Amino acid sequence: MSAERPTLPPVRLHTEAELARDALVAPLLARAVRLARWAGPETRVGAGGELVEAQLPAAAEHLGLAADEDGAADASEAWRLAVDTGLLDVHDPEGEAEGDDAEGTVSAGENLGLLTGGSPQDVLAIWLDGLEAVHADATAPFFDDLTDLVGEDGSIDFDALDWDPEAEAEFLDGVLGNLYLLTVGDGSDSEAPVPLPALAASMIVPDDMDEPTDDILEQVSEAMMRLDDQFRLLEPIGLVAYQPVDEALLVEEADRAQPPADDEDISRYGMVKLTPLGLYGIRARMLEVGVDAPAIGDLADKGADALLGGVAYYPEPAARSEVEQWLARRGADGAAAELLDAARGADQQAPLRRLHCQQALALVGAEAEPAVRAALDDPELGGLARVWLAERGAADVPPPPESMIFWLAIDTIAAQLEADGDLDELQGLVEGLSGQHSGFFDQAWRVEHPATADVLEAMGRLHGDKKKAKDARKAAFKARSRSGG
Repeated sequence: MSAERPTLPPVRLHTEAELARDALVAPLLARAVRLARWAGPETRVGAGGELVEAQLPAAAEHLGLAADEDGAADASEAWRLAVDTGLLDVHDPEGEAEGDDAEGTVSAGENLGLLTGGSPQDVLAIWLDGLEAVHADATAPFFDDLTDLVGEDGSIDFDALDWDPEAEAEFLDGVLGNLYLLTVGDGSDSEAPVPLPALAASMIVPDDMDEPTDDILEQVSEAMMRLDDQFRLLEPIGLVAYQPVDEALLVEEADRAQPPADDEDISRYGMVKLTPLGLYGIRARMLEVGVDAPAIGDLADKGADALLGGVAYYPEPAARSEVEQWLARRGADGAAAELLDAARGADQQAPLRRLHCQQALALVGAEAEPAVRAALDDPELGGLARVWLAERGAADVPPPPESMIFWLAIDTIAAQLEADGDLDELQGLVEGLSGQHSGFFDQAWRVEHPATADVLEAMGRLHGDKKKAKDARKAAFKARSRSGG
């Protein structure tokens, strides 16, 4: 029943049905679907499956786009997505025509039918394929003129681009990972957009650098402009909501924006946030490469041991939501007894399990009382049971023996130490518990709890009273001597 700290806090996802609806109305995928339905036997494509240039105006008109280069470019982008996501199947040219001038045909792909007749999971799988294609486009090099890159044989010298595709993809994934963490970091799923300069700086500025150097600021500026281009590409697939960099801020000579001064409107430098669909997409990409990215509801169909171990290090709002979903699957009958049984143990995470067990029992309500009363004589759960009953104003709660009082104090502090809670709150807990009993440290070192010595050492570090802190350290020494540790 041991717990490992998850790499990331849990995310609260929308239902698959809601996410599938969001995917279907993402502008780029919606355009791709319209073009896939528009295409017919006479539609011609190039050797790479791209729509031939002569048909781009008609495609743009079908999409209601402007009859200019931008409209043609948007239509071409939507067409490529339709091919990349299997909404269209490309057929090689027939006859004797060969080479780059050969033209092929297209037909409706199997995935086109799945978007209307398939399950939400089918829709999301197609959308994820689209996200992968757009992500690849976002990390591709951008250039206005290929003249200097084309060799005598007509091939493009990609080495001359000074482009490392793996590094580009890693940088963008790092940015999206930071954006994901900022969104779910406190367990409440923040909807506030993140300033683009802050996001760029999170990847560039070293953690131990107090004041960025001019070189670092230059790198942040370059990253901001690259991210501005990338988020403009990622927004139409529904991954982000993005407010682009104000064009007026672009520096003409360098074609980039400088980081904002303290008194400037930060929103002019770009603001971005992940959409609910974006949270789903980034999590899916992280899971695919083995990152531990939990979601609330993952534990709803598992046992109480997995629940208490899983929520051990969750932020409080996320832990409560996970427990509520777990209880909703079971009802009160038997849930309390299962939780109490899972809370037992002498391993390092056991005190934290007992803390979350007590919080979970509060959500069960009065139905938990019979199971809680059955634990009154349990050496590990008796203190927890008395606290729970007293908080509910229950009658006939037997007073705890002195040994149980001290054991519960050690267990409570051990849980907070394992949780790495707020330092001021922990200090208040340490001083409060030790102050409730005269001669606390004369008795505490004798407590038969596996964390006694560690807790007393921590109390010695945290207690604000120097004499009591010294008493705690002495008690810790006695506890280690008694246990032979």
